[in-house]
Parts: sequence; structure tokens; C-alpha cells
Amino acid sequence: MSEANLYIVSAPSGAGKTSLLSQVKEQLDIISVAVSHTTRAPREGEKDGIHYHFVTEAIFQEMVENQAFVEHARVFQHYYGTSKAAIDALLEVRQQVVLEIDWQGARQVRAIYPEAKSIFILPPSIESLEKRLQERGQDSAEVIAHRMNQAREEMSHYDEYEYLLINDDLDLALTRMLRLFTHPQEYVAPDQQQLAQVLK
Repeated sequence: MSEANLYIVSAPSGAGKTSLLSQVKEQLDIISVAVSHTTRAPREGEKDGIHYHFVTEAIFQEMVENQAFVEHARVFQHYYGTSKAAIDALLEVRQQVVLEIDWQGARQVRAIYPEAKSIFILPPSIESLEKRLQERGQDSAEVIAHRMNQAREEMSHYDEYEYLLINDDLDLALTRMLRLFTHPQEYVAPDQQQLAQVLK
């Protein structure tokens, strides 16, 4: 992996994307997760510049006008965006750069970086995803219902991605994800039966 690459990683909320990428970053020191900008408030334990760049809506809109973002979107009443300067700086020092973005952002990024590789993380089933969201205890029933609708929409775009990963067991999913970054030629796609179970 001496050559710098840009990776797009997408998943519905609650599929384990952040947990997986956190562990991948710990185990592969040449992986850098690009820090996005957002207008939402920090959650408990989140730090500015590490989890997100937390900015006001005015600052965010100014960056949009200056074409600073390779992708940006409004999600759950807040804006999110990834700056081109942050990506290019990491690629210049030969880091493997990971973008945690949704399918809409992925399309925007591919338009600028057509060589980007893409990974979509799926939950083992839609029921397990809802259970994970409930067990997190971060959202109301109304917010969870909205996130589930968004999740179904997000998951309908799985076929736009180069690699699919089902997070049915965190340790196994982590092993598969590490192999994607180190030995992508050994990738084995989930079979149709597994996909049918996830997407039913």
C-alpha cells in the first residue's frame, strides 16, 4: 500500500462504520480518516478537529460559496462537508485517505476523484439495525424512525460501491475491512443469499 489512495466508506446510521474505521485506523498507521465539517453541536465525548470541525452555519455557507468542499449535504437538519484541501494534504504525504460520507456525497467525490475506491457497510438485517439504534440510547423514537427511513434509502444505493461488507460480527467485519485495505485483490463479495437477508 505504498501508493496513496482515496477511499469512500458509507453505511446507514448504526451499521458500525465509525467503530470499524476507528479500529482500522489504530491498526494501520497509514490510514487517515478525513475530518469533516459540520454545523451540528458536538455529542458527548466528541472533540473539535478530531471527530469533526464544528462550525457555524454562516462559516459553512461561506466555505460552500468558496467551493472549499468536494462534497456537502444537509442531513438531519444539519450540514456536513469534506474539504478538498484536507484530502489533498493527506494524499500528498502518501496517506490512505478515508472519507466517511453518504451515497450522495460519494457521487460528488467520484466526480472529482474518479479513481477513488468505495466500501459500503451493511448491517446483518434491517431489524438488527433498528435494535442497535435503540440500544445506543441517543435518540428519541421519532428520530430513530426517521433514521430507519434514511437507512433504507441509503442501503438502496449499495450497488454503486466497489466493495460490500456485512457487519454481522464486529471482529470478523474488522478482519475483512483490514484485508480490503491491505489485500483488496482477495476481496470476496457477499453472496446473493446474504444480501437478500440484509435487504429484505
